[in-house]
Amino acid sequence: MPRGPTQRRPRTRARLLEAAFAVFADRGFHGTSIEDICNHAGFTRGAFYSNFTTKDELFLALFDAHTERVLERLRAIDPPESDGDVFANVISAATQPSDDERRWYLITTEFTLYAIRNPDAARALAVHENRLREAVAKLLGDLCTELGVEPSTDLDDLARLVIAVIEGARAQSYVQPDELPPGRLERTFLPPILHAFTRSVR
Repeated sequence: MPRGPTQRRPRTRARLLEAAFAVFADRGFHGTSIEDICNHAGFTRGAFYSNFTTKDELFLALFDAHTERVLERLRAIDPPESDGDVFANVISAATQPSDDERRWYLITTEFTLYAIRNPDAARALAVHENRLREAVAKLLGDLCTELGVEPSTDLDDLARLVIAVIEGARAQSYVQPDELPPGRLERTFLPPILHAFTRSVR
């Protein structure tokens, strides 16, 4: 059985990730130092560097953790009744408004802007975004199989479209939440878009 540092390391990493999420959301990615994260987590800089080499690497670990939480939520959706809309159920689950999602949007948008200006960061972010998109494409493919339909366009492109609509809609909702409550645009338009890009095979 693992003991000592080996046993503590996953807990240390988890606490650093929790601290980073909180401080990034409060001060911004660029406004947060490694020292800020360590102080919030109650660790020394040595604990940080035994788990991450850079602040960028820590963000990408947060990105992967967030992706897995979203995918777990989507995979746990119960099939609808016979007259239900599978696409609508999935989109509804994917766009449930929460304070954490708003905070994550602030964090990831700032990092994306940074990556657009920094080729190394862009290449690193693209690797993690590709994994997310591949998972979304697989989920869409599985849904199509369940519905007895097939996509009429490339699944990777369809996944890109779904992600783009969700991210763009969130930006508008967070700026004007009273006029456009979070999730409304996605729930209204994504299901018919998905149906428009699928065709029956039965």
